[in-house]
This record gives sequence, structure tokens and C-alpha cells, in this order.
Amino acid sequence: MALDSMKEIFDQMERENIPFWEVVLQADMEERQVTRKQSMAKMLITWQAMEDAADTYTGTRKSVSGLVGGDGIKMRQYAMRGAAMSGGYVCDVIAEALSMAESNACMRRIVAAPTAGACGVLPAVLLPLCNYEELTQHQLLEALYVASGIGAVIAHRACISGAAGGCQAEIGTAAAMAAGALVAIKGGTGAQIGHAVAMALKNLMGLICDPVAGLVEVPCVKRNVIGAVDAVSAADMALAGVESRIPVDEVIDAMGDVGRRMPVEFRETALGGLATTPTGQAIKHCMNEKEE
Repeated sequence: MALDSMKEIFDQMERENIPFWEVVLQADMEERQVTRKQSMAKMLITWQAMEDAADTYTGTRKSVSGLVGGDGIKMRQYAMRGAAMSGGYVCDVIAEALSMAESNACMRRIVAAPTAGACGVLPAVLLPLCNYEELTQHQLLEALYVASGIGAVIAHRACISGAAGGCQAEIGTAAAMAAGALVAIKGGTGAQIGHAVAMALKNLMGLICDPVAGLVEVPCVKRNVIGAVDAVSAADMALAGVESRIPVDEVIDAMGDVGRRMPVEFRETALGGLATTPTGQAIKHCMNEKEE
């Protein structure tokens, strides 16, 4: 089965009386011609890579440009002082999103979820949750299957790259994946997963991709935070019974349409938005001088 729509996943869930993650697992087994054990083993490697990236983050490294590095540790220290307005889990989510996205900018090993530029969103909502709830390894892997299934549907129906559809396609998709994963891990229904995905994606629809100096650093790293917090809020709304008035597949299609209509200046070309501000241009000039 190809993961072409959320509706198809929901239909199979109902037809076979299986959870969302199981549908995605079966699709992976069929597509890659692997056993259940092999599929689960690969997903475990993915989870371990996320854990390793978080465990080895120190906040001492800077990106080559010098624009990124150290903010994750600042946020963690701020959270430890108990001064954060968000507090608790959400504050840890913010810190983890910054740390993971910084790791990408600093050329450390991360998991593209669905892209390297949006790598901080999914681990940011899952890793801190392990400190607040007793989650089994299998529960976490199930959540990753849910996230990957959502990402696959969005990639098929719309796009997941900034060059193709703006940052809404990268951070927006990551937020949708993370929101669905959270609903699943909290025992939500398939319908609630769909509502969470729809709301998370709608919240970031139209977000442009405007990397300063063409680097996946500014504003990319901090947008991982927005994507992660968006995911948490969308998941909570869905679990509370709040519904998206627009069906999830239609939301995905709309995002793809917005991406196709988005001017090229706002699709990872660094020809618009923050990249063309006076400061953005000064940073680009400085980077060019360094290269020369």
C-alpha cells in the first residue's frame, strides 16, 4: 500500500482494526520488501540517532559562519533556573528544538525529519516527554512510524522541501508529523491524529523560506522551536476534542498549492524576506569576503 492520503490510512485502520502505526509499518515492509523485525530495527536506529544527538550536545560548538551555536544551552540553563514562562515540558521542548537544529547547522549527526533544516521538531517533542512519562521503547517507535507515515503522505500530495514549497513545507510538515506522533503516543484516535496534523499544518501555512546568506541557520534554527510548540498545541487541541473544519487531506493539498504559487524569492533562494534585509545582506557580504 502506498501512503497516498490520510484517508486511505484511516480506512485501512478501520477495515483491519489496526492502529495508525501498524498501517505505516505494513507499508514499509511492502515497499522495501523487509520483515517486521527488519523494519523495526531500522526505526530503532533512527530513534537512537536522535537520542545520541541530544545526549552529545554541549552548546560549545559554533557553525562555520558563527551565526549559530550556544542558544540551546542558554535555554536549558534558563529552564533550570525556573524562570521560564512556559515552564516544564514546553520549556524543555524549546531547548531541545534549539539544540537539535543547532547540531545540524554545526555539521553534527542528526535525523532529517523530514529534512535536515527541520530536524529539531520531532525529537524536541518526543525526547523531553520521556522525562515526564514512563514510555516504552515500543511506544516511541510507534510514534515514529506515525510521524513517518504523515510525512510520506505530505511528500506525496504536496512537498516537504523549502525549495519546492517554502518553510511551510519543511517546518510545517515537521510540526504535522510531531503533532500526530504526540496524539498517537497519548492514545488518541486516528481521527484525532488527523485533526492534529491539519491544525499544525494550517498554523504555519504560507511560511516562507528565506535563509540569510543562503545558510540553513537564520531564521531556520529558531523556526524549529515554533514548529515544535505548534505541534504540542495542535496535539493538545486534538486530544481535547477540538477539530479542524477542513479535512486533513484538503489541508495538505492546500499547502502544496500555496507552495507552488509562492514566488521563487521565498523558496530557499535567499532572494527575499529576512535574507534581503540590510543586516541579512551585510551577513552575506561578510560570508562572501571570508570565502575569498
